[in-house]
This record gives sequence, C-alpha cells and structure tokens, in this order.
Amino acid sequence: MSNVLDSRWTALGVLSATGLMTILDGSIVTVAMPAIQRDLGFTAAGLSWIVNAYLIPFGGFLLLAGRLGDLIGRRAMFLAGNAVFTAASLLAGAAGDPWMLIAARFLQGAGSALASAVVLGILVTLFTEPAERGKAIAIFSFTGAAGASIGQVLGGVLTDALSWPWIFLINVPIGAATVALALRVLPADRGTGLRAGADVLGAALVTSGLMLGIYAMVKVEEHGWLSAHTLGLGAVALALLGAFTARQATARTPLMPLRILRSRNVVGANLAQMLTLSGMFAFQVLVALYMQRVLGYGALETGLAMLPAAVGIGSISLFVSARLAARLGARTVLMAGLVLLAAALVLLARVPVDATYAAHLLPSMVLIAGGGLVLPALATLGMSGARESDAGLASGLFNTTQQVGMAVGVALLSTMAAGRTGELLAAGASQAAALTGGYRLAFGIAAGLLVAAFAVALAVLRRPAAAPSAADGTGADGTGADGTAAGQPADEIAAAK
Repeated sequence: MSNVLDSRWTALGVLSATGLMTILDGSIVTVAMPAIQRDLGFTAAGLSWIVNAYLIPFGGFLLLAGRLGDLIGRRAMFLAGNAVFTAASLLAGAAGDPWMLIAARFLQGAGSALASAVVLGILVTLFTEPAERGKAIAIFSFTGAAGASIGQVLGGVLTDALSWPWIFLINVPIGAATVALALRVLPADRGTGLRAGADVLGAALVTSGLMLGIYAMVKVEEHGWLSAHTLGLGAVALALLGAFTARQATARTPLMPLRILRSRNVVGANLAQMLTLSGMFAFQVLVALYMQRVLGYGALETGLAMLPAAVGIGSISLFVSARLAARLGARTVLMAGLVLLAAALVLLARVPVDATYAAHLLPSMVLIAGGGLVLPALATLGMSGARESDAGLASGLFNTTQQVGMAVGVALLSTMAAGRTGELLAAGASQAAALTGGYRLAFGIAAGLLVAAFAVALAVLRRPAAAPSAADGTGADGTGADGTAAGQPADEIAAAK
C-alpha cells in the first residue's frame, strides 16, 4: 500500500515539473528578449513573435489534446507532449536566426499543449479522496503560481551569467528526466477508444477558431481594436467556434460532449479564471516593465524584486489553501483571494514616477500572495463537474481558458497602457511620466477585471453543501449522476466532512 501511495506522490512531482516548465517557459523569455534581439537581429515588430509563437499553438491545441487524451490515453498524450517540448527546446537553444527560433517556439507551444492539457485529468484520477486531492491540487498550483516569477528571476540569472540560449537548453535535461520518470510512475490507461472515429471536423473547427482568435488578440496592439484586421479575424474565429459548438450537439462522437458545460461550477470557474488571468497580466508583465523602463531596474534586479510575490503565492498555495478549502469550501477561498489580488492592483494604480520599492511596490508584492488562494480553488472548481472519462477534456478546457485569459490580458491591458502613454506624450509629459500614466491605467483596469471575477464567483459558483445521498445521486451543484456532473465537487465533500 505504501508503494502505491509513494508512486502517486512521485507522479504528482512529475506532473508538477511539467506544469512548472510550461508556465516558466512563457515568462522566462521576457527578460532575455533584448539579448535575443541583439544576437539574432529581430526587428522590433518581429520580437513579439518570440512570445506569440508559443502562445498561439499552446492555446489552440489544448482542447483537442485534452479530448484526445481521454480517447487514446492521457499518459500517452503526456509523454508525447513532453518529448516534443524537450526536442523543441534543444532546437530553440541552437537557433541561429529569427525564423528558426520562431519555429522552435511554435513547437514548444504545441508540445506544452499536448502535455498540459491532460495534467489535471491525470491528477484527479490519481487522487480520488477529497482531502488528498485538495492537497495535490495545492502542490500542483504552487508550482504553476511560482513559475512566472521564477521564470523572470531565472531568465535574468541565465542571461547575465551564461547566455540567452540557456533559457531554452535548461529544459532539455528536465524534460528528459520527466519523460523517464513518467514512464515509471504514471499509470497506464487505454482511454475510452476512438470507436467509430474522432470528430475530425470538430477538431479542425475548434483548433483553427482558437488559434485564429488568439492570433487576433495578440496583434491588437499593432492593428487596434476596431481595425479590419482585428474585427475580421475575430468574426471568423467566433464563427468557427460557433460552428464547433453546433457540431458538438449533433456529432455521433463529439470532441467536446456538451454535458460538461451543464455544471455551474465548471462554467463559473472557467469564466472566473479568464477574468482573473486577464487582470493578472498587469502584474506578471507590466509591473516588470514599469520597474525596468521607469525605475531603471536591471533584469536580475527586477526578478529579485518580484521574489516576495512568488514566495507568498507558493507558501499560501502549498501550506494554507487546501486546509482553508476543506474548512470553508473552494468558493469562499477563491473570493477571499480575489479581494487580495484586486487590492494589490488598486495600490499599483497609484504608483508615482519616482516610486520606492519598500513604500510603493512591496505592499502589492505581499497582497499578490492571494494568488495562492485563487489558483488552487479555481483548479478544484474547474475539475469538479467532469466524469472520469471526461477528465482530460475538463483539464484541456481549464487550460484553454487560462491561455485565452492571458491573450485577452495582453491585448487589452498593453493596448490601453500604450494608448494612454501616447496621449500623455502628445500633451507634453516626460517619457517616464507618460509610461507611468499608461501603466497606472492598465493596473486600474486589471483591478476591475478581478472585481468582475469576484462577481462571477458570487453569482455563479455554488456554496458548499452537504454531501448527496446515495439514493438520489444528486451532486451538490444541483446536477445529477447522469453526466451533467460527476457527483459532488471535491471541495464541497471536503467541506462537509
């Protein structure tokens, strides 16, 4: 029995390592981009594709990869994704021109999607007891939450001490070790089978719709919200996603059975997550830009300045969140964390041009630790209404809304900040004052997005309730055992104990 338990926790370590690499790889490039531009000759416009080429396939393939994991086996999908990501990291580290690096980043994003889409699905099938599942989700969320800040610190260290290729090459030994361990500790699963065949048309519709929509969003800063480029691509993306939804209602073997959307907790958690991560782009990226472009911090200094946030998020998610969720329910914990995050961004919306770290930035770094409450609670609620056979799909959907939320944050907050900065420069403000004005506006909008996430949690998510009786099989979110939800959400069972 002890060997089984040890194997499960080792498997959690493997899953968490992949989650860490995925999040870390999205942020580690930010502080190294000036060095990459200098060495490879990127244009200013082309430089954004170092990030975009990763985000677009990552967001586009998640839902498809999650469902395929349910059909052909989540372990196989996880291994394939890690292998692609590791090989692409080696290619990125060896890149000698912009196009080679962009191609490698695209493959990294695709590999990350294949592996990340099924991670939560594997986790919830490994840990079925509510208290253990809560602890496992907290540990997994800890690695993801800390990944962004660790990426900025590690990116600065590797770029300054070695050279920028090492921000990619460091993934190679980690990825190889992850694959080797996964072969030993992840349980083999055959999936439910392709049966009469997967929904190829549905797969084409949703993947092209998501990729086109994310592409339109990340190019908003260049073209504008009301441009023909943005509106045209956005309309096509929405039409493709609408056609995908209609297809799922009639397909014999749907890629995404619509029953998964009948759970209020699943829908509410995914919507709250989109709003939360849209707002948190302001902290993950714009705070770093403010410190570098206005306050004159270096890459390593910026990473270290954000370290208190990473430590706070990690400590709370690892040691506090699961216990509070078991006592109060994930919904209550989520709302408390959203209040802390909104307060952090309200403070940032008041930063001056000549800010000092202790007085103006450190308080927000402390409050942002509320993310350690938010992220595990969202993961618990986002996986609460899926059957075991749909766990990969629910995981893919949850990760998809993460990427869409970040893409919306990039498009909305960066364009609003740039627009405000341009207005202030035209009015005669100094460069530093204009940049600060733009960032302050973005921080204020981000706080509003977190307030909206709080409203969704309050209105849509279910309160903790007593466990369902075996007689009626009704879940705590009001759904039955016939596929509208897989019984009572784990946080509610834990709260009822």
